[in-house]
Amino acid sequence: MSNKSIEGLCLCGAVRYRITGEILGFQYCHCSRCRKFTGSAHAANLFTAIENLEWMHGHEMVGGFLLDAEPGFATAFCKTCGSSMPSTSSSGKFWVIPAGALEQDPGELPARSIFWESRAPWYKHVSDLPHFDEWPTQD
Repeated sequence: MSNKSIEGLCLCGAVRYRITGEILGFQYCHCSRCRKFTGSAHAANLFTAIENLEWMHGHEMVGGFLLDAEPGFATAFCKTCGSSMPSTSSSGKFWVIPAGALEQDPGELPARSIFWESRAPWYKHVSDLPHFDEWPTQD
């Protein structure tokens, strides 16, 4: 997998980080917890070793949430704008990086979808939808 420098930041710019090591995986998670946290059909997460992430600024603005019912599930977010931020895996060995917060192409494509049976009943694959470069015209 790729081994280049990639930066990520929140919507308001209060938090910025850099990944400088190898990307160890990229996947979509369709579990109900990820759907609720992202407000979307799935989470899109990259993984890297714990030593591969550097907080450039705003680390003190990162909040977190641990779900009591599922101790292995944690989220991190900017306390100002709510954007998803990197969080550590339950083992503490990896960062879980929200792909949507990255400023550059990570050079990797998602390799799999997990918790597929839990996907939203309304989920429709993006390739099955019409495509527009901007807002569609109202007919």
